[in-house]
Amino acid sequence: MKKSFRTINERAEAEIVEKKSRFIANVSPISSEEEATNFIAEIKKQHYNARHNCFAYVIGGDIPIVRFSDDGEPNGTAGKPILDVLLGEKIENAIIVVTRYFGGTLLGTGGLVRAYGKSAKEGILAGKIVQMDVYTKVFISVDYSLIGKIQYEVSNNGHIIIDTEYTDLVKFSLYVKSELVDEFIKNIVNITNNVANINKENEYFLKLINGQVVLD
Repeated sequence: MKKSFRTINERAEAEIVEKKSRFIANVSPISSEEEATNFIAEIKKQHYNARHNCFAYVIGGDIPIVRFSDDGEPNGTAGKPILDVLLGEKIENAIIVVTRYFGGTLLGTGGLVRAYGKSAKEGILAGKIVQMDVYTKVFISVDYSLIGKIQYEVSNNGHIIIDTEYTDLVKFSLYVKSELVDEFIKNIVNITNNVANINKENEYFLKLINGQVVLD
């Protein structure tokens, strides 16, 4: 079964200034290393005259992919602080590239660590964190006399009705949290005395913002 995760909602940019150095964070959701490398190349092309384009990204899975780069900054002062922000927020399938335009004043290793970390945090705030939960699509067909029971079971347990079709039967299309789908189907069988026609389809990731499912 797929696993829920936290990620960035959308591409975004945020900028901070530390001792006249500009730190520009670009963040984006990603799903593969190819997307990550393309995003890095895009930002480097956009900021071709910047001194540094440091990055970190995490791609979830059974064996997570974790990459980061200081891009010429002193070892451990840029890529790792950016990565630490992603890991600290438990964010997966996301990338942060922080571009630095040198302002003429050295920040020192501690100053760089703080600046890159702060910039990454601002980027995440701009891109917004979302929860991606796993839902299973379920189809239920019942007689009209059972509409109320189905609607009650769905609304009382936080499931989502996508569509309702009224023909000779009432046909519900739903999203049910995958971890609850077997229990849900068992309940539907019980409350309809096993006369409901139930079909379980594929799993999908649905986006939650502030605890509410957002259907794109």
